Amino acid sequence: MRIRLLLILFVAGFSSLFAQDPWKIIANKIDRSHYYGITVGNGMLGLVSSPEPLKTSCTVLANSYDKFGRGEVSNFLSGFNMLNAALYLDGTEVGYDNISNYSQELDMKTAEFSGKFDYQKKAHVDYSFVSLRELPYCALLKVTVTPRADMDIRVVNTQAIPEGFKDAKFKFDDLTIGQSKAKLLSTESLSPTGRLTMCASSTFLFPDNSENNAPEVTHQQTDSSHAATFTVHLKKGQPYRFAIVGSTLSSALSHDPINEVKRLVVYCQMEGLDKLLDIHKERWAELWKSDILIDGDAQAQQDVHSMIYHLYSFVRAGSDLSISPMGLSGLGYNGHVFWDADVWMFPALLMLQPEMAKSMINYRYDRLAEAKRYAFEHGYQGAQYPWESADTGGEDTPVWAMTGPFEHSISGCVAFAAWQYYCVTGDKNWLKEKGFPIIKETADFWLSRVQKDETGVCHILNVVAADEWAENIDDDAFTNGIAIANLRIAAKAARLLGMPVNSQWEETANHIPVYKMPNGVTREHNSYKGENIKQADVNLLAFPLMQITDPAQVRKDLEYYQQRVPNEGTPAMTQAIFTLLYSRLGDADNAYKYFNDAYLENLLPPFRVIAETKNGTNPYFATGAGGILQSVIMGFGGVDIDLDNGGIRQVKSVLPKKWKKLMLTSIGPEHKVITRTNQTGRTNQTGPTGPTGPSSTISPTNPTGRINLEVQ
Repeated sequence: MRIRLLLILFVAGFSSLFAQDPWKIIANKIDRSHYYGITVGNGMLGLVSSPEPLKTSCTVLANSYDKFGRGEVSNFLSGFNMLNAALYLDGTEVGYDNISNYSQELDMKTAEFSGKFDYQKKAHVDYSFVSLRELPYCALLKVTVTPRADMDIRVVNTQAIPEGFKDAKFKFDDLTIGQSKAKLLSTESLSPTGRLTMCASSTFLFPDNSENNAPEVTHQQTDSSHAATFTVHLKKGQPYRFAIVGSTLSSALSHDPINEVKRLVVYCQMEGLDKLLDIHKERWAELWKSDILIDGDAQAQQDVHSMIYHLYSFVRAGSDLSISPMGLSGLGYNGHVFWDADVWMFPALLMLQPEMAKSMINYRYDRLAEAKRYAFEHGYQGAQYPWESADTGGEDTPVWAMTGPFEHSISGCVAFAAWQYYCVTGDKNWLKEKGFPIIKETADFWLSRVQKDETGVCHILNVVAADEWAENIDDDAFTNGIAIANLRIAAKAARLLGMPVNSQWEETANHIPVYKMPNGVTREHNSYKGENIKQADVNLLAFPLMQITDPAQVRKDLEYYQQRVPNEGTPAMTQAIFTLLYSRLGDADNAYKYFNDAYLENLLPPFRVIAETKNGTNPYFATGAGGILQSVIMGFGGVDIDLDNGGIRQVKSVLPKKWKKLMLTSIGPEHKVITRTNQTGRTNQTGPTGPTGPSSTISPTNPTGRINLEVQ
C-alpha cells in the first residue's frame, strides 16, 4: 500500500508540472470503453456527457421520483434527452467510429461541455452543451459545421421516451407567436407507475439566419419516438451554426408540465442563442466569485475547481432541495438525500454559497412534519429524520438495509446543520421560523430515544454507527456525540430566542457516554475491539463536533483509526477528515498525504471524475468532493464556524509544504477573502476591494502570523 501511495504522490507531483488549465479539463483521447461522463448542471437539470459526439448519456431532473426498481422505493427517474442530435454529412451519419481528431473538454468557469472532431477531409465540427443557469429546466446544444467542400447536411433532433415510461403522447406544433414562428417537438409520458407525468419540448435555433431564410423543419414519428429534422446545402469554407434548445419538467415541479415546457422553449427562442449564453456565463461568473485558489500545486487547483464546480452544478439557491451523494450525475443511490448532504456537502457550501446551503436545510424543514410522523411510528417523541429521503421526506431506504431503521444519527446531523447555518449567517428570523423547530423536535427525539440505567447514564442502544460496518451496536461514539450536540444546541437556541428551555435537554446531554479503550483511544462503540471501519466515526467528535479538543487526544484517535481504514471499499470522505485534523495539528506531511489519498485513486477517465471508492465506477461522488473541500477550507484554510458565539473565525492550521499560497474568496455572507501563505508566515483575511467598508485587525489566532480582516 505504501509503495502504491508513493507512486500516486509522485505522479500527482509530476503531473502538476504539466497540468491542464485550472479551469478546463481536456480529454484529447476519447476511449468509449473507459469513459465516465462529466456533468453540466444548473442545480435542477443535469446532462451527463457521452463518448458519442453530439450526444448526452443521461439526463437527470431534480426532485422527480417514482417508486420502482432498486429496493422498490422512490427512485430518480431517467429524464428526457430532449437535445439528442444526429448529424448527417452528405448522407452519412457522423459518429464515434468514423471521425478523427476527436477531443472533448469541460470549461468549469462557464459550465460548458464541448467537443470537436473532423469527418474525413470533408468537415470540421464543433459542438457544446450547457444547462442554462438562468433557466433551471432548460438546456441547449450548439453546433458549428465548417465544410471543407460543398456538401449537404441533415440534422435530426429526436425525442424518445425513457425506458419504463408509458402512454407517450407526441406532438409537433407549428405555431405563430406574435411576429415569429415556433416549431416545437414535444413529448408527454407517464412514469413507470403512472405517479408522475414527465414532459419535454425542443426546437431548432438558427442564430445566423433571418426567420425568412431559416431552413424548413419537418417531423417524423415512430411508435416510441419522434423527430424534427432540417437539411441545408453548405459552401466550402463557410461555417454554419445552429442550436437545439430544450426544456423538461415533471408534474412534481409544475402543475401543467407539458404546456410549461413549450412556453419555456418559446421563451428561449425569443431570447436568442447569444443572449441565453451571455446570461448563463454571467450567472456562473457570479458564482465563481466564491472560489479557492491554490498557488504551487497546479493539479490540485484543477481538481479543487472541479469539486466546487460539481457542487455548484448539483444544488440551486431558492429551490429548497438538497443533494444526493451522486448529485445530478446519474441515478446512483436512487437520487436520495442522506447525511452526506448535511455533514459532508453542506458545510463547504455554507462557506462558499450560503444561499445554496439555505436551500439544503430548508429541504429538511419542509419535511419536518413527515419526520415527526416517522418518530411517532416508532414510538418516539419529536422528529426522526429518515436515513434516505426523497421528495416526500418519508423513509426511502430499501427494506433489506439496516441503515433505515437504525442509523439514527441523521436526526442530529440535520439539527447540527441548522445550527451551523444560523451561526454563520446570524439570521435570527430564520432560526426562529425554521431552524429552531428542527433543533427542538430532534432534541425531543433524543430525549425519548435514550435509555437511562440505574446509575443515571443515558445510553443510546441498538444503532448502526456512522461506521456502517458496525450494525446493531450500543453507544456509538458519533451517534452519542451528535445527540449531545443536538440537545445542547436546543437549549442554547431556546435561550437565544427567549423560548422555554426544557431542563432535560442539557441534563440528558451531560449523561450520554463516550467511552475510551484501555490504551486511551476513544472507543467507537461499547463493543468495539479494533476491527476495520468503513468510514470516520470517532474522529468526527474532533471535527465537526469539536467535542474532543485536546490535541494529544485528537492525534491519538487519528493514529489509531487511520490504521483501520482499508485502502479499498471505503467511501472517499474519511481521509478528508484526517487531512483537516492533521492540518489543524500542524502536521503538514500527514495532512497532504491524506489530502491526496482522499481522491487520487478514485479518479476516473477521461475527466478525473471522483468515484465513491478506490477502483470504484460510480461517479460523480459529490460527498467526497464536499469532504475534500472542507479539508481545504476548514483544514488548510483554518476557517472555522464558531458554534458558541456565531460567525466565522480562524484557528491554527498549516498548508501543505508545496503550496505557496491558498486564497479563499468571498467566504460566508460577509464575502471575506482569506489568504494564507507558506512564504511569509502570515494569514491575511480581507473583504472586497473598494472605497467603502471599515477595516480592522483581529487577534492573532494563526501560529505563524497575523490575520487582518476587512469586510464590506
